[in-house]
Amino acid sequence: MKFEEIEQIEEQYQVETYAKMNIAVETGRGAWVWTSEGEKYLDLYGGHAVCATGHSHPHVVRAIQEQAEKVLFYSNLVYSEIRAKAAEKLVAIAPESITKAFFCNSGTEANENAMRMARFATGREKIISFTGGFHGRSADSISATFLGKYRDLGKPNVPGHVCAEFGNLDSVRELADDQTAAILLEPIQSMAGVTEAPPEFFKGLREICDAHGIVLIFDEVQTGVGRTGNWFFSGSEFAGGVEADIITLAKSLGSGVPVGACLVNDKVSRNIKTNDLGTTFGGGMLAMAATVATLEAIEKDRMRENIAAVESHLRERLKEVEEVVAVHGKGGLIGIEFADNCKPVHQKLLDRRIITGTSSNPKILRLLPPLSVKKEEIDLLIDALNERGAG
Repeated sequence: MKFEEIEQIEEQYQVETYAKMNIAVETGRGAWVWTSEGEKYLDLYGGHAVCATGHSHPHVVRAIQEQAEKVLFYSNLVYSEIRAKAAEKLVAIAPESITKAFFCNSGTEANENAMRMARFATGREKIISFTGGFHGRSADSISATFLGKYRDLGKPNVPGHVCAEFGNLDSVRELADDQTAAILLEPIQSMAGVTEAPPEFFKGLREICDAHGIVLIFDEVQTGVGRTGNWFFSGSEFAGGVEADIITLAKSLGSGVPVGACLVNDKVSRNIKTNDLGTTFGGGMLAMAATVATLEAIEKDRMRENIAAVESHLRERLKEVEEVVAVHGKGGLIGIEFADNCKPVHQKLLDRRIITGTSSNPKILRLLPPLSVKKEEIDLLIDALNERGAG
């Protein structure tokens, strides 16, 4: 089909979601995609941070094909070798305190279940989350989202949610008490404009949680699975070594196959009984095959080391771009701050066949590329930014 025909059919039969770019992606390899018109684009957004291993990584594709020939799906009512491998692998690469995994289908579902687990573990209901945080669009998750208009879209909200100021420990101390089940946060707030907090903030959160018996949840839907150069933000130097009680994952975990997960410690898991949690599709064989292959590909191709090196290269090259006033984020979660609104930059880059993302901060351009992105591909971005009229 030609682009115009694809566009017309989608607009006629699909409920509106995002404001779409005027391209139809048909194929992809590595950090590149090709459109219905045969045009080649450099993808530095990765479909909302999903394509961590690059588009159609051969190891992931092979694993999906092989699993599809065996069995596409059976539920958690049976045991599964590939599910066992996925759980074992995730726990092995997680911070030391993590002992178990729960599989679901998406980031919002992971966050819903994480909050439910915290309530099971504490017998309490209140959840503290933060200004600028985004945790998904289902009922409990959107009620924990204090970013822009999203929480209003979820009304009537689930009761028991309160908001602290991200990075401000005093605001947390004012809210934290013996009725609080969990503190939930994105350790780097991506949609807010790649907003960060220092390691001392996370150390303070851990102290508050320990003092009141509160469960600490890191929403690592975007920062997890190698995105920052570490497998997880939890336990890393960026968190001051602080380990969350629950880590939620999705996006990059299946290289594009929908899969989410909660990684939990014994303090949480020992309170969960049979039938407390459930999911039809969570832990399905195809998703588990994609998960195992994704983690293997990241290891084999040394993608975590690569994205750390690419980040350093990007930061150095961005010094050449006059309009850039700051660079935020870690690894493959980067916010480029411009002096003025970055939407014209976003559009000009798209015109030059480079896909990037915006954020709720009008001055922040987001990059969420495959962890396999090359320095030479980053150079193409810099060249485009430096072209006359790029902003």
